[in-house]
Amino acid sequence: MMSEPSADRPTGALPDWLAIALVTGTSGAVLVLEILAGRVLAPYVGVNLETYTAIIGTILAGIAVGAWAGGVAADRYDPMALIPLFLVVGGGLAVASIPIVRALGGDAGAGGSGAPSVLLALWGFGPSAAVLSAVPPAVVKLQLRDLDRTGTTVGRLSAWGTAGAIAGTFLAGFVLVAYAAVTTLIVTLGIVLAICGVALWLTRRLVTNQAMLSAGGLLALALVGAATTSTPCDVQSAYYCIAVVDDADNPTGHVLVLDDLRHSYVDTADPTHLEFWYVRRIAEAIDALGPSGPVDVVAIGGGALTVPRWLEATRPGSDQTVLEIDPDLIDVVDAEFGLPDVTIVTGDGRLGLRRLPDDSADVVVGDAFGSRSVPWHLATEEFFDDVARVLRPGGIYVANIIDGGDESFLRAEAATIATALPQVAVLRGPTVLDGFAGNSIVVASDHPIDVSALDPEGGEFVDDLDRYLDDALVLTDDFAPVDQLIIGTR
Repeated sequence: MMSEPSADRPTGALPDWLAIALVTGTSGAVLVLEILAGRVLAPYVGVNLETYTAIIGTILAGIAVGAWAGGVAADRYDPMALIPLFLVVGGGLAVASIPIVRALGGDAGAGGSGAPSVLLALWGFGPSAAVLSAVPPAVVKLQLRDLDRTGTTVGRLSAWGTAGAIAGTFLAGFVLVAYAAVTTLIVTLGIVLAICGVALWLTRRLVTNQAMLSAGGLLALALVGAATTSTPCDVQSAYYCIAVVDDADNPTGHVLVLDDLRHSYVDTADPTHLEFWYVRRIAEAIDALGPSGPVDVVAIGGGALTVPRWLEATRPGSDQTVLEIDPDLIDVVDAEFGLPDVTIVTGDGRLGLRRLPDDSADVVVGDAFGSRSVPWHLATEEFFDDVARVLRPGGIYVANIIDGGDESFLRAEAATIATALPQVAVLRGPTVLDGFAGNSIVVASDHPIDVSALDPEGGEFVDDLDRYLDDALVLTDDFAPVDQLIIGTR
C-alpha cells in the first residue's frame, strides 16, 4: 500500500512506497539479468548445466558482495546520495554485459575458443548484480529510524525484495523473451534503471553533477559497445541463438549453427549430400537395417531437417514426423531452405513421442541436443520404453550421441537403451577414438543387428558390448546426470 510522506517522518527517510519500489525493482532487475544471461552466453559456451551453474553462482556472488558493500557504504555516506549513483551505474553495467561477453566469448560456433562460462558470467554479469544489490541495504539504512521496529522494517523490505526477485524471474522467463530480443531487453532494462536514478537524483541533488555525468558516461559507453559489437545470431529464439553460415567451398552449402554448435548442413542443390559423419551413419543405418521402399520415420530433434530431406529424395512416399521444440527454428529453416514434405510437431520431444500410437514407426531417430548434451529426459529408461512402444517389431532406433573421450555417457546411454531394445550396436566416432569429445552412433532394435552391413567410415564398432557396458550407469527419470557424465565428473 502506497503512502505519502507525513510531517512526522524523520528527515532523510523515503516514502514507504518508494522504498518498496526501489528494493523490489532492483532485486527484480538482478533476476531478469540472471535469466537473460543464459541466452547472452549461449552462442559462446552453449546451454548446459555448466553454463547455468556459472551464471547462478556468479549472480549469487554478486548479490552477496553488493549487499555487503552497499551496507558498508551506507554507513559511511548518505544513502540518498548513493542510491541514484547505484541505479545509473548498475544500469550502465547491465548494458555493458553485452559487449563484454561478445568481446570475451571468441568466435561463436568455434567450440570453446573464448573465455569459459564462469569468466564470461563473472565479467559480464557479476558487476551489475553487485551494484544493483547494493541498493536494498542503502534503502534499509534510510528507513531504520526506530530501533523498536528494526525487525519489522528489515523483514518487510526483505520480503519485497524477494517478491521482486520472483517477479523478475517469471517475467523474464515466461513473458519478456517471447516478445523482444535479449539485447533489446537488457538495453531497455539498463536505460530504465538509469532514468530512475536520474529522477531520484533530481529530487535532492546530493551528488555532484560531475559524478552523475561520469555515471551517465558509463551508460553511454556501454550503449556504444552494444551497438558496435555484432551479435552472432540471425535470430534469437526462446531456445537458441540461430545463425545460418554459408559454406565457402560450396555455393549451395549452408551450415545451421545453434548457439555455439554446428547442428546441420544443407545443400540446397543436392538433398542427398550428407556432410557430417554422424548424419551419413544415420542414413546408412536406415538404408541397411530398415525396410526397403517408403518408411515411417519419427525424428526427435529437427535442426535443418537434413535427414528428412535425404529421405524425401531417396525414399519418396515416406511418412515422416519431426518433433522439434523450437517453432522459431522451423520458421528460420523454412525461410532459408524450405521444408520437405514432413509433419512437424513443435514442442517437447518426449511429450510429442508420448502422443504417437503404438507400432507406428519403422525408424526412430534421436538427434535432439541442448548444446552438446542430449536433454536428460530424452536419455532415460522411461523414455526408451516409449521409443520401443512406438517402434514396430524389427524397427530400429538410431541416435547421435556426443560424449567426451572417456565415453561415460555413451556407455550409460547404450546400457539404458538396452533396457528397452535389447539388441544394441555402438559405433564410436573417429574423434572419440582419438580421445576427444565427438559424435558416436548407437543403433538398437528388438531384433539382431547386422553391423557388417554398416560402414564405420573411420569409426569403430564395439566388439564386446557386455564388457564395454559392464559397469555403465542406467539412467532413469529419478537419476540422470547426463552433463556430469559428459564432462567426466560422474
